[in-house]
Amino acid sequence: MKGTEVIEQLIVVEGKNDAEAVRRALGPVDILWTEGYGLSREKLDYIAGMAEKRGVIIFTDPDSVGERIRERIRRRVPEARHVFLPQRAARRRGEIGVENASGEEIRKAFARVQRVCPASGATEEVFGMNDLIEAGLAGKVSSGDKRREAGHLLGIGEANAKQFLHRLNRFGVSRTEFRQVVKEVEAVGKCAAVHETALAGRGAGSPFTGTEFLSR
Repeated sequence: MKGTEVIEQLIVVEGKNDAEAVRRALGPVDILWTEGYGLSREKLDYIAGMAEKRGVIIFTDPDSVGERIRERIRRRVPEARHVFLPQRAARRRGEIGVENASGEEIRKAFARVQRVCPASGATEEVFGMNDLIEAGLAGKVSSGDKRREAGHLLGIGEANAKQFLHRLNRFGVSRTEFRQVVKEVEAVGKCAAVHETALAGRGAGSPFTGTEFLSR
């Protein structure tokens, strides 16, 4: 999705502050917020109706509650599209939320809107757990960090191995794209290792609620 493209779909977020952050980043888009996990049947019905009329994009917080809300909407509206924000981009003072993300990070996330692929379209592109293990995305101490980076590059968010595998298949990630991202993740890891070795060699330490809808 290009930065200058007007988003016609209804965007669903969790709270009013999230909605305001998205509008600051994307401009005059239409947004509905769920008021957290208190998502009523009426709102679900409304979201389903909007999905048929103009499409829906789900953009919840990158945490366990946000994932439960996303899944609840997905079950009711399987044709909804999805946008994922990295936790590191949504974290501030120990709190995780879309409202904490910069406009740049939100625009980057919306550049990779994910569409659920029909089950009938899954043939040679179906991934199995062995694919994750061979790529180092499961079964190793470093796998969590690698999945986090791969999920960010693929635009499918952060998840445990089982959820990550499910998203690879659900969103129709191709094997070509998967292999390329794995190479990029490995390159990042090697650069980080070289940097840490150089620091160690120098003796350095580690650096390290109102209305619920906004319309155009």
